[in-house]
Amino acid sequence: MAAPDYVPVPLADEARRSLRLPPPRGWTATRPADLQGGQPRGDKLGDPGPDQGYALLLAERLADRVRVAGGESADDALTGAVAVAMKRASLFGRAPVIHDVELALRVWGYLDESPPPELVESRRRLFGGAAHHYWDQRAITDAVPESTLRMTPDQVAQRLSDWRSLLTL
Repeated sequence: MAAPDYVPVPLADEARRSLRLPPPRGWTATRPADLQGGQPRGDKLGDPGPDQGYALLLAERLADRVRVAGGESADDALTGAVAVAMKRASLFGRAPVIHDVELALRVWGYLDESPPPELVESRRRLFGGAAHHYWDQRAITDAVPESTLRMTPDQVAQRLSDWRSLLTL
């Protein structure tokens, strides 16, 4: 535990506190669990990033704005949106923010008063059971290309009438 600045520090402890050694020369990652060449990328591998669980709290804040059609579950919609939001946040190398979740809900038409019927049918098949199945969540995130994730939520809302250009289904 750190001591306040006014507490005297023994001379031996002072030397250890200020000593900063560089890693040894020629050090390489050789342990079995060390990643060689960086984080693997590809379908079904996920999208690692910092503090991604925060997207769950952000999704709760938008839950009252989510509009689901008959045969859809708000839990499935929010779970799929959280997965897309985490993918978007990791693309930018940061923790999720509210705009990530909003974009994810918008791209699937969950914040729209009257989304295109074809989009509703597509998302009904894709999101069904997503709250309980990891592979369904991965399929949802894989359907949203990087070009869409780089848009703002407002840009996605403006292009929702041409929703096929925003997704790869």
